[in-house]
Amino acid sequence: MAIHLRQICLVASELEPVVRDLEALLSINVCHVDPEVAHFGLENALLPVGSKFIEVVAPIQTGTAAGRFLERRGGDGGYMVICQVPDLEEQASVRARAAANKVRVAYEADRGSWNIMQLHPRDMGAAFLEVDWDQQADMTGNWQPAGGSGWKDKVSTEVVSDILAVELQSENPEALAARWAAVTGEPVVDDGGQILVRLANAELRFVAAATGTGESLSALDLLVEDSTRLSEQARSRGLPMEGNQILIGGVRLNLVNRATT
Repeated sequence: MAIHLRQICLVASELEPVVRDLEALLSINVCHVDPEVAHFGLENALLPVGSKFIEVVAPIQTGTAAGRFLERRGGDGGYMVICQVPDLEEQASVRARAAANKVRVAYEADRGSWNIMQLHPRDMGAAFLEVDWDQQADMTGNWQPAGGSGWKDKVSTEVVSDILAVELQSENPEALAARWAAVTGEPVVDDGGQILVRLANAELRFVAAATGTGESLSALDLLVEDSTRLSEQARSRGLPMEGNQILIGGVRLNLVNRATT
């Protein structure tokens, strides 16, 4: 399997509150701020979770795609599943499968040693799928959306150490899973009643949405190393936890203790 999850993007109406909650709750650090997203009317911050990233973006002007997303959704939420492939041939294969399944390319940029391809969320369903390639092809290291490799000294894995899964919800999760499987080239797997598409280093899980809520990126599964410290931070921030779940930025964080994996 060649497609690796590297980053999840959340959209927030205000950047700072969501970033501060993530930093405090998960004991992770902002590693990169990309001034180029201003071209899209946005500001952002990236925070590493092991060798993957949570990005938060927020509109800084009217008429942005992210702003329209917030209006449609009625608040913050999950926006993009961002992946990396080791070579341009694999990226071209994803593009060809997308075209065969009538999924449009929403944005593409060839920057020489880095090629970006974003597939349209209305066609994919639930979220953008971005598939990037860069010349170094280091699936746990260099990552151009985070500025290269300078993020490594910002990594803290004392409380959380990995993003294990992304949850995508739909009123028809089977159809949504079939579409993502067709584009990624990975099969749909029924794992004890869970509908999954397995990437090289993470799972995409497809679940039923409550009637009328529509398709969305609804949750992340995080590998937790220190649940006591995380719970203490949640209480100190006034962030309500229900069982092993907490809501930040319109997305549920499912907390998976290492001892249970």
